[in-house]
Amino acid sequence: MAQTMADSRGGRHAAEAPDNIEREMEATRDRLADTIDQLVYRASPKTIARREAESLKSYFVDAQGNARVDNIVKVVGAVVGVVAAMVALRKVSG
Repeated sequence: MAQTMADSRGGRHAAEAPDNIEREMEATRDRLADTIDQLVYRASPKTIARREAESLKSYFVDAQGNARVDNIVKVVGAVVGVVAAMVALRKVSG
């Protein structure tokens, strides 16, 4: 009867040794600690900045280290366009 009640409540056998339960709890604690460590690492400002810098760099340089000229030209074109617009606005307002 005791075994049947234990099975229906938690799915564990009443005869399961406390040592096994303790080992499972320790393993769960270790996994949780690893997960927390990973989250702390991934959320740290230094890691985020490094990840963003790598992302930005990959926009301008491919995996082999070659410049991505098409992306560089786009950015330079945008900067030149903004500067030209600012100069034109100054001439019109000045």
